[in-house]
Amino acid sequence: MTSSLRSVVLALVGATALAVPLGLTTPANAQTKLKLVLNWKYQGPQGMFFLADDRGYYKAEGLAVPLVANGTYDVGFGDINALIELAAKKPEDAPIAVYVMFNQPPFTVAVKADSPIKSPKDFEGKTLGGAANDGALKLFPALCKLARIDCSKVNITNMQPNLREQMLMQGQVDGVFGYVNTIRFSAKLMGVDDKQLRYINYGDYGMDLYSNAIIVSKKLAKEKPEAVRGLVRAINRGLLDSLKDIDASVAAVAKREPLIKVPVERERFEATLKDEMNHPEIAKIGLGNVDMARLKASIDIMVDANGLPRTPSVDEIFTPAFLPPSDTLPKKLF
Repeated sequence: MTSSLRSVVLALVGATALAVPLGLTTPANAQTKLKLVLNWKYQGPQGMFFLADDRGYYKAEGLAVPLVANGTYDVGFGDINALIELAAKKPEDAPIAVYVMFNQPPFTVAVKADSPIKSPKDFEGKTLGGAANDGALKLFPALCKLARIDCSKVNITNMQPNLREQMLMQGQVDGVFGYVNTIRFSAKLMGVDDKQLRYINYGDYGMDLYSNAIIVSKKLAKEKPEAVRGLVRAINRGLLDSLKDIDASVAAVAKREPLIKVPVERERFEATLKDEMNHPEIAKIGLGNVDMARLKASIDIMVDANGLPRTPSVDEIFTPAFLPPSDTLPKKLF
């Protein structure tokens, strides 16, 4: 695996600057080993991956999916918009999405409830903060263009992701970049009630983008298609089980990270299902698949707003070839 997949996963994942590997057990008789990295520290929405491991779905597909340290890996859970940018600049290095989980744009700028900032135009003259690799921060130039604001008039400061909510509430910045539910529940864990925050959501200003997806290298897709197909099938089964039993899904996360606050992580998972995974299109095409026309429009938005050197085709960004049968994809999340 080249570093291109790593750059995509690290560039725009879960509104953080870090990627945390998915630690799964390794069955002794596995036929294929795939290194998979998640987008952030262990939280409730990641339960679907762990539940698939606990219930033997990876093993049933002949896969070992071990813990990986920083370095190269085979599969990532990252933002499809970073993939679009890479495909536009370095098509020969770009990986491809095979299962899109987050189908609503989670990107936001959070402000305090009493802030004078009411719309993107109000960002001018203010200071916004975010981690260097934050997804919403990376997409901010695109928002500026679509919302017709002058990015040069907005002061941007970088911060460690664990300081984001603290700096906002202390008034050190006027707003912070991130994913809505990442900010919401990180704030909740430090005692900040949701009514103390407001969100300027990118989706409300023309950025109807997809977000996190299972992304693999084209080399892996070509050389080991059955392994990719089996991995997607196992993850889909883990998601279906999680929808049926959210408590079991969050418990699978707590098994790996006992310090999480289970009630908060359960609420975070439910909010992620509602706000980031529940686009109306899934009733027709199923979660994991994409509306090709909508993805094409997303690519055009990214290319135009960021002045990218070329427009990648839809099939450079996503392929449905590894999806399980349509009738097994989730059509309803709650």
